Amino acid sequence: MLEIVKGDKEFNTPIIRANRKLVASVNGGLSDPSYLVFNSGWGEEQAQNVTRRFSYPSLSSIQKPRSEEDIAFLSILELGQLIKTKQITSKELTTIFLKRLKRYNQVLEAVVTYTDELAYEQAKEADDLLAQGVYLGPLHGIPYGLKDIIAVPHYRTTWGSRSFKHQVLNIEAWVYKRLKSAGAVLVAKLVSGSLAYDDIWFGGRTRNPWNIEEFSTGSSAGPAASTSAGMVPFAIGSETAGSVTYPAARCGVTALRPTFGTTGRTGVMSISESLDKLGPFCRSATDCAIILDAIRGKDPDDLSSRDIPFDDPFSVDITKLTVGYLEDAEMEVVHVLAAKGAKMIPFKLNYTVDSVQGILNFTMDVDMLAHFDKWQRSGQDEDYEAQEQWPTELRRARVIPAVDYVQAQRARGKLIREVRDSFTVDAFIGNATDWERVCLGNLVGIPVIVVPTGFKNISQPHPSNSRRRTTITTGIYAPPEKDHIALALAMAFQSVTNHHKQRPPIDDLGPDDVIPYPSSVSQVRNPENVVNSLIYYVQICSPKGQF
Repeated sequence: MLEIVKGDKEFNTPIIRANRKLVASVNGGLSDPSYLVFNSGWGEEQAQNVTRRFSYPSLSSIQKPRSEEDIAFLSILELGQLIKTKQITSKELTTIFLKRLKRYNQVLEAVVTYTDELAYEQAKEADDLLAQGVYLGPLHGIPYGLKDIIAVPHYRTTWGSRSFKHQVLNIEAWVYKRLKSAGAVLVAKLVSGSLAYDDIWFGGRTRNPWNIEEFSTGSSAGPAASTSAGMVPFAIGSETAGSVTYPAARCGVTALRPTFGTTGRTGVMSISESLDKLGPFCRSATDCAIILDAIRGKDPDDLSSRDIPFDDPFSVDITKLTVGYLEDAEMEVVHVLAAKGAKMIPFKLNYTVDSVQGILNFTMDVDMLAHFDKWQRSGQDEDYEAQEQWPTELRRARVIPAVDYVQAQRARGKLIREVRDSFTVDAFIGNATDWERVCLGNLVGIPVIVVPTGFKNISQPHPSNSRRRTTITTGIYAPPEKDHIALALAMAFQSVTNHHKQRPPIDDLGPDDVIPYPSSVSQVRNPENVVNSLIYYVQICSPKGQF
């Protein structure tokens, strides 16, 4: 025993200290990535033309709606056609969405930073290009929001944490550069739960537009709530373990967690380099396909990103697909897809690994600790917004033996092989928020699109006429690198249903409904916002429930 202690002191400790000095002096995992790179591909032969873009449907007959409310809930293709035909300018759209962001944020607590100056600069550039006859595509002049773990120069990137709420990273995140080159207009940095954990952040807690007495859940809280409420046409969020699927399901929006490695993560706070993914929150599956097409591709500074050769989801013939459905699938989706010609069969994903959730926790927590080693060892975790979250998990991760972390990755490999062998259908349908399935999907790297399928009454409605609802969703899962199949099936379902087109009753809750007082008024960033919160509270709680 004394020999082991001596060896630890003479050999291990100096190496540990040297490595910490080299790579652990900066938090967030923005540099010095691990060279243990996860590839989610299943070894199938790669297509040759990886740069081919998707072929979007044409919308030649769209006319500009009269009301700003109706404009705010148009799809990306519809807004893009209005801009292309010069029925509306990017500047006008930007003004509409900034107004909505500032109007509803007092209650939803979904925005960290408004990027007005940048937005109007980008909108002017989009309008000027169009005046010169240059049209960049369906995102030309379209406003959007980014989860606030994604860096944009000259603006705060707070990671949702009071430890970093004044942090400015003069880095252009790869995904931001992609959207900028497509002509999109950034109007806001949207709430991330603190250090990308759940919906609690340094400014409060983000609410669900469909039922403002509950919270949006998941760390992509701001992107989900803002898209749901028509505050942005789309937003980019992230998922390590449920932060796309959970808030999308809670807030009733269509969202895609793509195949691991689809999108580069340079300039994005890292939890786990083998689990983190960026994905879009949108009005529809069609919009998700458009955003995926814009942001996919190899990021030279992200070792895990790849040029994945997706087929065009708009050209998939679903009558040639065999689609499984699990016991918890929403049967409306099954029946609709069957009516449209897909072969629907009962299905179960079989695997023997019984520690799926534990493997994910080991992987996520140890990796997160490596990226926030200095933060934790310096005691900054004691000021964290929710002590039962990262502080507890990272303290536990500190005592996981290195050998057992490696064994967890070996078990993960066994799980991936078993899922690959069991995935005998082209896609399957099932609950998108089942925790075991969330863990499995992220460990394996498979894509899923969350699709709204209806509503039910809230569990404890107000005495009369409450218009609040609980959203019902399902997930459409595909094998890695088959995102186009999940998208095609979701588009087929949404082509004959309108669940995804419903608007939350944030302006029209019902005569007896009262919006709770914003929980973060005491923490609002400036006095004007406190006044606006009070005005908004009085106005929306008036007998008419309207402004």
